[in-house]
Amino acid sequence: MEQKPRKFWPPLIGGIGLGMALIGMFFVTGHGLGAYGFYKRVIVWFGNDVAPKWTEANAYLSTALGDGHPLNFWISWEVLGIAFGALVGSLVAKRFRFKVERGSGVNVTSRLGLAILGGALSGFGAALARGCTSGLGLSGAATLSVAAFLFLMGFFIAGLITARMTKKVW
Repeated sequence: MEQKPRKFWPPLIGGIGLGMALIGMFFVTGHGLGAYGFYKRVIVWFGNDVAPKWTEANAYLSTALGDGHPLNFWISWEVLGIAFGALVGSLVAKRFRFKVERGSGVNVTSRLGLAILGGALSGFGAALARGCTSGLGLSGAATLSVAAFLFLMGFFIAGLITARMTKKVW
C-alpha cells in the first residue's frame, strides 16, 4: 500500500526557515544566499577547457579566469547543498517524482522549451544585475539595500505581467 505524500509546510514556517538559513549563511560564509556566481564559474571553467581563446576574449567571462575550480568556492557548496537538500526533502515527504509539470494547453516539448527559454532569460538578467533573485532579493533585502527593494518590485511586476500573458497556456 502506497503512503500519501506529506502536506506542504505552512508559508510562515517556510519563510522562517528561509530566514534562518540566510542568517546561517551570513554567519558561516560571510555572504548571503545566492547562486549565480556558481554558474558563472562553471561556465568559465568549462569554457577555458573547451574554447580557451574565446573565453579569454569574452569581456564578461575573462574576469573570472584564474579563479580555479568551481568547487573551491563557498557558493558552489551552497548550490550543491540546495540540490541535495531538495532531493532529501522530496524523498522524506514522499513527493519525489520524475515528471514534467504542465497545463493541459501545452505539451512536454513546449513546456521544456519554455522552461529553457525562461532560464536563459533569467540567467541573462542575473548577469546584467550582477546577482540572482536570491542574492538580490533575499540577501539584499536582509541588508536593507534600496536596489534589492527596487529589484523585488520589478520582479513581482514582471511576474504578474508574464502570468497574465501565459495564463491560457496553463
